[in-house]
Amino acid sequence: MIILEHEGRMLLASHGLSIPPGKVVRSSQEAYQTAYEIGGSVVMKVQIPAGGRMKAGGILFADTPEAAQTTTAGLLGKSIRSCIVESVLVEQKLDIAREFFLAVTYDAVLRQPVVLASDEGGIDIEASTRIIRQPFSPVEGFSDYMGREIATTLGTDGAALINLGRIITTLVQRFIAWDALLLECNPVILDTDDNLWIADVHFEMDDDAAFRQQSLLDAAPESIAWANRRSDFEQQAIEIDRADHRGVAGRLVTFDGNIGMLIGGGGASLTAMDAVLDAGLKPANYCEIGGNPSVWKIKELTKLILSQPQVDMLVVIMNVVSNTRVDLVARGVIKGVLEAGKNPAEAIRAFRIPGSWEDEGFAILEHYGVPYFGRETSIDQVVDSLT
Repeated sequence: MIILEHEGRMLLASHGLSIPPGKVVRSSQEAYQTAYEIGGSVVMKVQIPAGGRMKAGGILFADTPEAAQTTTAGLLGKSIRSCIVESVLVEQKLDIAREFFLAVTYDAVLRQPVVLASDEGGIDIEASTRIIRQPFSPVEGFSDYMGREIATTLGTDGAALINLGRIITTLVQRFIAWDALLLECNPVILDTDDNLWIADVHFEMDDDAAFRQQSLLDAAPESIAWANRRSDFEQQAIEIDRADHRGVAGRLVTFDGNIGMLIGGGGASLTAMDAVLDAGLKPANYCEIGGNPSVWKIKELTKLILSQPQVDMLVVIMNVVSNTRVDLVARGVIKGVLEAGKNPAEAIRAFRIPGSWEDEGFAILEHYGVPYFGRETSIDQVVDSLT
């Protein structure tokens, strides 16, 4: 779950980090009043659960309250990064002496958390060759000394070194305590009076840890509201999954393509999505299945996926399975296609689930003329057959 910037920065402020004066507004008149109270130039930042706001025109500046009012009026209700803007953070524009980039995240190659730091902040920082990478152990912890060591590498000294080191250590501690997947501050600003400010926060929390982060969630009600927004289509998939405890088959995300997808098997679902995109094809949805879902559950999900008007084919792809019966998935898919009023031989363009009860499953598919693939055919090869 993505925590909105204004809620993330208040969480960090509660742990002693400095944030610029500002307020979240939901009308242009509120923006005028907030800018008037702050005085001087202000920054207006749309509050949406997405990155890349600067490039998308979601972060703008104003030198007067009147300009802040006009600019905010143009932002509210606008679609930015596929989100309709409902609120804007109006905050003081700082006098910048230096900018820093700080982040804590997980390194998939090292399989451990890592601090990322740079003496340059702002957009496109990921392309910089000057990013420091410092792995650490969440078990052994992260000392003040380690934070100061990174701050030294960034070229700070004196009070700035001590304070930047404290910020780095606090971010690492919060990353661990909050079950974060990413905790990024870009930029951290050193102003002309040698004060350090957290000028932006990007915080992503692990959804699976939500049960032990209630106090954090209580402090982020707007972020929760955004996370709980689902289309009717996505909600129907959740209800199908909840109606039958057997297996997992309700994690569905919609896209705008024409290929309906039932996929699963550990990382195979992501592999299948990558293969489809790499082939220049367009998925209509992501729908992960596994854990031996019932025939009814597969049938209902198949009907739901085929109900999308733009879908003209269905592909079913999993890795080699031992905890899911191939024949049950085949029965469910066939029944779903038939109840949707379609011909299985025409609607199902590929079926690739090798594993338990595969002979029985393949016999069902063969009876209806559905093309199927065994373990000798890779996921990429199955996708290539669609082109």
